[in-house]
Amino acid sequence: MIEVEVEDAAWTADLPEVAAVVERAASAALGKVEGDVVVLLTDNEAVREMNARFRDRDRPTNVLSFPAAESAAPHLGDLILAHGVCVEEARAQGKSLADHVRHLTVHGVLHLLGRDHEDDAEAEEMEAEERDILAGLGVADPYSDDERFPDDA
Repeated sequence: MIEVEVEDAAWTADLPEVAAVVERAASAALGKVEGDVVVLLTDNEAVREMNARFRDRDRPTNVLSFPAAESAAPHLGDLILAHGVCVEEARAQGKSLADHVRHLTVHGVLHLLGRDHEDDAEAEEMEAEERDILAGLGVADPYSDDERFPDDA
């Protein structure tokens, strides 16, 4: 099950179908894995506060991933996306907000599934998986301009 909570109305103002976009991307990233994911669509300030509290980085970021403890199964974890950061990045990268949200959702869910990009080999493997999932959703390669997630989830 994928639960999408829209805390900041700016999300639905800019992307009325945002909940469906997130649900489809999260489902594609989960593939055959059984589990629950909660996605919170909020504002920059809320993400900044969580980033400061849990990661000691006092600034907003695009997506935060919080994997659940194994004892919380079937809950896999939570994703939090910051509206302002996502909109700014989509514009700067010349992408639609919907495609950028799809990418960030897939990226975040892969973190919940234990994928990471701490070193080059991990990054290449995770990015290849993202490309495959996103291609299935009709999204162009997000790394074609060598975009990375230096400060992400």
